[in-house]
Amino acid sequence: MKLRLFLPVILLAAFVFSCKEKNADPKNDTETNQWIYTNMKYWYYWTDHITASPDYNKTPSDFFNSLLYKYDATARPDGDRFSWMQESAKELEASLGGESKTSGMEYKLVYFPANTSNIVGIVLYVIPDSPAAKAGFVRGDVFSSVNGQKMTDSNYSKLLNTEDKATYTLADIKDGTLKETTTTREVTPVVLQEDPVFFDSVYTIGANKIGYVVYHQFIPEPFQTSNKAYDKKLDAIFAEFKNSGVNALVLDLRYNPGGYVSSATNLSSLIGKVTANDVFYYKEYNKQVTETNLKKYGESYFYDKFVSKSQNVGGDLKHFVVLVSSRTASASELVINGLKPFMNVTLVGGKTVGKNVGSVTISDENNGIKVGLQPIVSKSLNKDKKSDYHVGFEPDVKVSEGNILYPYGDPRDPLLGEALFQITGTHVTRQLRSARVLAEEASAELSSSISRKAGGSNMFFDR
Repeated sequence: MKLRLFLPVILLAAFVFSCKEKNADPKNDTETNQWIYTNMKYWYYWTDHITASPDYNKTPSDFFNSLLYKYDATARPDGDRFSWMQESAKELEASLGGESKTSGMEYKLVYFPANTSNIVGIVLYVIPDSPAAKAGFVRGDVFSSVNGQKMTDSNYSKLLNTEDKATYTLADIKDGTLKETTTTREVTPVVLQEDPVFFDSVYTIGANKIGYVVYHQFIPEPFQTSNKAYDKKLDAIFAEFKNSGVNALVLDLRYNPGGYVSSATNLSSLIGKVTANDVFYYKEYNKQVTETNLKKYGESYFYDKFVSKSQNVGGDLKHFVVLVSSRTASASELVINGLKPFMNVTLVGGKTVGKNVGSVTISDENNGIKVGLQPIVSKSLNKDKKSDYHVGFEPDVKVSEGNILYPYGDPRDPLLGEALFQITGTHVTRQLRSARVLAEEASAELSSSISRKAGGSNMFFDR
């Protein structure tokens, strides 16, 4: 049976247990439900709320959901918003490792015009060498029709949630109006491994040497490898920042829904004014897991410290700004919360998700269990034992990016432009659109494809 701890979105460490059986026949629903119950009863953070008399006659999906202590703003404000089950354990593990079948573009969906049922897609970013990239898609592209059908709030899900070839019709937004063009782009999804370390740059503005890095998901390495390639790529970027004399940092997590805690620890250790003796975060489990692991591992099981990094720039930083949004969750929030006791962290953008809990990946394919579980198993707290962001971090400076997007690194981007202003005290470039207009456009957003990544904003533990 495999266990991999995940923080929605943070990855907690992976536990691998050997299984006696190989290539076992698939279990029936009742047997699968019994397996689900046993694991949920032991691991689930809210195990005290699990019924003692479950209905094993349900489908595995319904059975899993029946065990959850579900969030309710009035009755259960401390409840579960993030546990989930996936029908295929293989697909679950691949998606958490950044591998999925995709066109290679992430997008947001907005009502346009506002207060209508019409939907348009706005491309947030495109994975290099993906089908979308090869078709010509870039950040900021707008599409209004798929396979010849205009998107509305009643058909967009069916049109977009497909693994078949799709034809997108591009549109232009100008002066508040939409004009559909005759340009079409055809894309067929393929299985892709996403590199989450997306963009970096250095700006010299007066006496300020500002490092900027865009990070899309906390993944240490490509799926089914153990080379820490993505963590090492971040190490190399921060080595360049250090060699360049960077004294301010902008970390762009606006589209980062979380991932592995190990990568969050690595990144935070590159940034913080910290030592290897400082605690990055504490983990709080249910009583049974706590007692078992306290006896087995001791107190050190329940916290992780920063690690010593020669590429650390923390001692040189006068300013640290994090770009955030409603898509920033889990491991991203762990980084923010974990660094707050050690340095000033300025948040620019929108309110974050509020995911101060972690999950664990549980699977047992070798014994015939086909489903994969991702239940919440812990709460994370910083060095000061604070975990008060369950409703999200409010930004210090509220900024919306709007519907007209600029390339990464372009100071006309409202979030990056504001971050540079917070650091330098001067506007590097004139913002072409008012804050009011940007906020109005943000309020018309329906959803984004980011929510599908890593189980929808999870944090995973690798131990």
